[in-house]
Amino acid sequence: MWASTFNLEDVKQMRERSTVFDMDGKIFSRLAGENRIVVPGDAVARNFKDALLAREDSRFYRHRGIDPVGIARALVRNFSRGKASEGASTITQQLARNSFPLGGKTLHRKLLEAFVALRIEQAYSKEEILDHYMNRIYFGPGGYGIETASLSYFGKSASKLTLGESAMIAGIVRAPSYFSPFTNLKGALKQRDQVLARMVKLEKITDAESRVAQEARLGVAGKRVALVHENYAMDAVERELNILLTDEQRAEGGMKIYTTFDPAVQRPAEAAMDGELRKVESRAGYGHPRRADFSQEAKEEELPTPYLQGALVAIDNRSGGIRALVGGRDYAESKLNRAFMAKRQVGSTFKPFVYAAAFDRGMLPGATVSDAPLGRGEVKGAPDWTPDNSDRSNKGVLRVDEGLILSRNTMSVRIGERAGLPAIAKLAGEAGLADVPQIPGIYLGTFEATVRDLTAAYTVLANGGVRRQAYLIERIDDASGETIYRAAHISRPAMDAGVAWMTTSILSKVIEKGTAASARQMGFAKPAAGKTGTTNDYVDAWFVGYTTSLTCGVWVGLDTPKTIVPKGSGAALALPIWVDVMKAAPAARYPANAFPQPANVRRVGVCAISNELATEACIHADASYMIDLPPSCMPRDLCSVHRGGALTEAKPKRSVPQSIFRSFKKFFGGE
Repeated sequence: MWASTFNLEDVKQMRERSTVFDMDGKIFSRLAGENRIVVPGDAVARNFKDALLAREDSRFYRHRGIDPVGIARALVRNFSRGKASEGASTITQQLARNSFPLGGKTLHRKLLEAFVALRIEQAYSKEEILDHYMNRIYFGPGGYGIETASLSYFGKSASKLTLGESAMIAGIVRAPSYFSPFTNLKGALKQRDQVLARMVKLEKITDAESRVAQEARLGVAGKRVALVHENYAMDAVERELNILLTDEQRAEGGMKIYTTFDPAVQRPAEAAMDGELRKVESRAGYGHPRRADFSQEAKEEELPTPYLQGALVAIDNRSGGIRALVGGRDYAESKLNRAFMAKRQVGSTFKPFVYAAAFDRGMLPGATVSDAPLGRGEVKGAPDWTPDNSDRSNKGVLRVDEGLILSRNTMSVRIGERAGLPAIAKLAGEAGLADVPQIPGIYLGTFEATVRDLTAAYTVLANGGVRRQAYLIERIDDASGETIYRAAHISRPAMDAGVAWMTTSILSKVIEKGTAASARQMGFAKPAAGKTGTTNDYVDAWFVGYTTSLTCGVWVGLDTPKTIVPKGSGAALALPIWVDVMKAAPAARYPANAFPQPANVRRVGVCAISNELATEACIHADASYMIDLPPSCMPRDLCSVHRGGALTEAKPKRSVPQSIFRSFKKFFGGE
């Protein structure tokens, strides 16, 4: 017969929304899909089970799927009332009706329903039938299953439902849309009282318990609890899932998706982004539309906005896990995820990689380079390119480390020429910045990258040259609990450890006394390193910085590139956001220790002109200095400029004296 053709396995196969968890295994959000959360029976309050059975099937544990007593009682009552006002379907019959396409309201359907119910009773225990029923049926509006109903109506799990709350939800089962407490609270309360009265009659509760439940405040949520959070972080998760999962896996739902997000970093990041940019917009004479004046109408497209925007990514150096992601100020107003999708010119934030490439080729932080104006023809391949410093000044001859600390453009170009375009592009590629063009403009960061990629590249510096792949999703379990994806945790050397350490040592001084020194004035006191970035005409403002455990990159700008504000540097606009986030990051979880030295660091004398080991002649020429160097960065040869024998007892001077500048022009074109 037809009833035997249905696969009873389908009774327990229920599509549900997949759940997204944060790094601590707490619910972060849910994916779009059929609004159901399947829970085991022991995760539902006993109050609700008793209320549901009192309402729908008080003889549930005494019948075999069809209740002759219930049918007889319904017939008598319907006859006495002159209309079919009371049904006689058991919970098992309702489960059959909700699980299979049995047809319309006909006698044939009722018979089919009864026979399928008998089969269900043979295949499942009573507790299993009750569990499947509670998870499957519609509780309105738009929600299936008791867990979803409990979260929607009361903002709590079904395991925590009180007697009154349980009775209300059980009471609206027969007409959930009509009796929804969101739209008909009076009707929902009446249904609650009817269920409580029925429970008293069945001796499930006492009169006193019923009165207490009726008098208790029913804390119906003022608005529906948002189970699906639409924001930039979840947008990024969705994009990753589109790559990792098939359409069938996504449609089936019920997955548990464990991400790397840390709410203790994510929430402050979201607040800092909008809060600090509101301060910028409130400045006198600010010349762009303000977000407060923008229409609040939700937009579905990835559209730019006319008001000031920003993006942020924070990555745990120790794992590569992305702890926070902000793709803009309001996802409802613009779904353009600027952290992952938008590429912007990176400016001076790329200079550390230029210097690192030079260090990798033998240059040292104490070497001297001219900050004088660039001459025509000085840059190979771009004879007419003579960029100046942002402050339009020149400081003569400086140490290499000062060039990075103070972000001197002319020095950075000369150092880039020394390193060579192929070496710079290769090192940047190893760090994760793909497709860096081999043109002289990259010495000053005149190419584009996303906030995610640039921030991930900085973790290589923080990790002593090791690149750990940045990732969002730690693990995915399917509805049956089987792990179908696990992060690979890819890690490999990307930069010489000594080069990374020397670069970090300089970048730590950027925060102490360089372009990001205002971080200390803002109350950030932890050991850290980082670099500001500001593009031409103050169009893009950046700061990327890191401690030993956390790297955070911030970009600020307008979607349609134009000057943000006069003197709107990375230190002025992006750094305050970075400071807010890094101060909020829990110290116990993200310790900021002193950056560790590589093994076997030695203090040696070096010639500031040749970048080779200092000789007696270097000392006499006042061209030597002392520096701590790891073995990989140690010069192998004695100075080829001043020549002379190896050092004996005499020690090089600790600073670079002015007298060395007499011979400097020969090597770097200085004045």
